[in-house]
Amino acid sequence: MSVPTSVQARAADIKLLLMDCDGVLTDGRIWILEDDEDQKAFHTLDGLGLELFHRAGLMTGIISGRASSAVERRARALGVTYIYLGCSDKVDAFQDTLIDARVSADQVAFVGDDLNDIPLLLRSRLAVAVANASAETIERAHYVTKATGGTGAVREVVELILKAQNLWSGVIERYLETPDPRGRPTL
Repeated sequence: MSVPTSVQARAADIKLLLMDCDGVLTDGRIWILEDDEDQKAFHTLDGLGLELFHRAGLMTGIISGRASSAVERRARALGVTYIYLGCSDKVDAFQDTLIDARVSADQVAFVGDDLNDIPLLLRSRLAVAVANASAETIERAHYVTKATGGTGAVREVVELILKAQNLWSGVIERYLETPDPRGRPTL
């Protein structure tokens, strides 16, 4: 992944990764079920990425305009610390998260895909838009992922940040050194 030096410099300062959900952790489609619940699909690449981010000692959060029990269950299963769902004002949730996490906006990366994410992108040290974000969102991002929302875009951002902080090798080491019981080298 080729990342501009200016983006790497921004990523080196990140302590908190915040993101929208629909269109970022999912592909943006929502299935409404008979019992008024919704159903969404999440990508396992993003899930492991968030686990690696936490293993590096960094924090994550979701700030979403929609309330969803599916998102809450997935976020809790992945160890996401800050979960704001059904936010009518994402800026308030953003500010509350910074206070609670004891970080400044200069230590925050935000990943978004649509117009209501722009105010948070503009407040963050590292503003990221997923590949299929709205044109206005992409125009305001420091970095645009190669992956679309729901297909590993968050994992891409996690790798970018961890590599910029020289933490990537340490968090993936245990996967690379697992011996194969049949005596074959691992890749």
